[in-house]
Amino acid sequence: MMSSNPSEKSDLKRLQKQLRHFAIQRNWDQFHTPKNLVMALSGEIGELTEIFQWVTPEQSQHLSEEKKQQLEDEIADVMMYLVRLADKCDVDILEACQRKIIKNADKYPIERCYGSAKKYNEL
Repeated sequence: MMSSNPSEKSDLKRLQKQLRHFAIQRNWDQFHTPKNLVMALSGEIGELTEIFQWVTPEQSQHLSEEKKQQLEDEIADVMMYLVRLADKCDVDILEACQRKIIKNADKYPIERCYGSAKKYNEL
């Protein structure tokens, strides 16, 4: 398994703690159930999707400064809800990602999937 950079892990833990503290200060922790956080995350994914709706693939790679700022805000919202969900469910995001990368490497061996957009069961 690839090892996580210790500073990345501490940065993520610091963000998790900061978001937890932010919610507690506002008495929002009571609303931050896994169900509610997933629903909020889904809404933010929708807002992120709207940025790319109705643009060409080329346009999606060259956003205006205004759209880029909107993209940054929406990515931040998605990340914060995801980190908050992981915190409430006691999931170590970096460890989960490392395990998933290993699973994906098994599903998508380079020699079978190189340059292909097919799903693993279609290779």
